[in-house]
Amino acid sequence: MQRKWRDDDDKLTFIILSRPPASELPPLTLPSFATDSAFPMIGDVNMFFKDPLDDDELEVEVEVMIAEPAYRLQGRARESLSLLIAYAAAPPLSVPRPALVARIAESNTPSISLFEALGFRVVKTVEVFREVEMRWRGADESPRANEDGLL
Repeated sequence: MQRKWRDDDDKLTFIILSRPPASELPPLTLPSFATDSAFPMIGDVNMFFKDPLDDDELEVEVEVMIAEPAYRLQGRARESLSLLIAYAAAPPLSVPRPALVARIAESNTPSISLFEALGFRVVKTVEVFREVEMRWRGADESPRANEDGLL
C-alpha cells in the first residue's frame, strides 16, 4: 500500500514535522532527522489530482491535517498549506491556482477560516455530505481591508 501511494502520479503528500522553537535549539546546529523525538510527526498535507480526462476542467484537491491537538491553532496548517500551494504552482507541476479545491465539513469552522485566509471561497454546499466546497479565488478577488484594517 505504501509503495502504491508513493508511486501514484495523482497524489502528493508531505509529512508535517514539528520542531522546537529556535530558542531551544543548540547554537549552530542544523536539524537532524535522525531523532524522531526531536521532530515529532504532527500531521500531513496532501494534493489529489483529478484525471483531466474525466472532465474538461483540471481539479486538484488540497487538504491538511494536524493530528495532534497540542499542535493545532498555532499556524502550522497555514504554513504547510502555503508551502504546498507554492510548490504546486511552480514548475514542474505548474498547477494553476484556480484549479485548487478544498472540501471541508460544514462544522469545521477553523478549517474553513484557514482556507479563506489563504484565498479560497465557498462556492457550494453539498448537503448530503454536510460539507462545503471551496475554490481558490485569485488575488484580484481577495478581500480588501478598509482604512481601519477591517475586511
